[in-house]
Amino acid sequence: MAILMDGKILAAEKMAALKTRVDALKEKGAGVGLAVILVGDDPASQVYVRNKGKACEELGILSETLRMPRETTQDELEAAIDRYNRDERVSGILVQLPLPRHLDEKRALARILPQKDVDGFHIANAGKLFTGQEGVVACTPKGILYMLKACGVPLSGREAVVIGRSNIVGKPIAMLLLNENCTVTICHSRTADLAAHTRRADILIAAVGKPRFVTADMVKPGAAVVDVGINRVDGKVVGDVDFENVEKVAGYISPVPGGVGKMTICMLMENTVEAAERKGQ
Repeated sequence: MAILMDGKILAAEKMAALKTRVDALKEKGAGVGLAVILVGDDPASQVYVRNKGKACEELGILSETLRMPRETTQDELEAAIDRYNRDERVSGILVQLPLPRHLDEKRALARILPQKDVDGFHIANAGKLFTGQEGVVACTPKGILYMLKACGVPLSGREAVVIGRSNIVGKPIAMLLLNENCTVTICHSRTADLAAHTRRADILIAAVGKPRFVTADMVKPGAAVVDVGINRVDGKVVGDVDFENVEKVAGYISPVPGGVGKMTICMLMENTVEAAERKGQ
């Protein structure tokens, strides 16, 4: 049976350490604040934003959510971002994605000051990751790497396979693993013979958005399997990995729920705290 990479336990430990850092910043009079801009009424986005607010409350971080109607224009959205760029109380700004289709996501993300971009999606921060420089790292990939290291999964020299090539998870986690001296393969919808790639993986990251897509016969015995998927099947939340069967083959596995999702929120909090610390320096 695989070792469970439990996001709840890892996140609780990390949050306790972050609380100490937040208290230290407050003693110096430094502002630690997260501003979230939510456009429209997407139900999943509403849940994510609520969870972010709870995490801020737990750490004593100022949390402000600006809810804007679905009809919001690009100019109105960018004006709101500009206000938070100037707001000294706010160390981090997050535009909740996805945005309504009439809004330009790239333009909105580019409007956030790179030092306040706690999602790590700004082109400047993505470029720093690509070139191996220090910058803000996207929360989910950062959480995945933290989880792997905290659970003692060997990285250097190992073969890693990432299923999914999104700018939010697939590409950045591939770069992070490459920086840890893994040999990295990125697979996607056009990959021929996907299972031939996944069966070679010492570390397998599933970020494809299809319920129970990764089956036991696709996994190398003893591999570390990280499930990034969040899918609803018959009212139940399941991942991209067939957990019940893959668990019997893998060496390490992350659950859904209670795995990467917990780490993502936790790393958002860390990015917000780090932004305040950098500003203080």
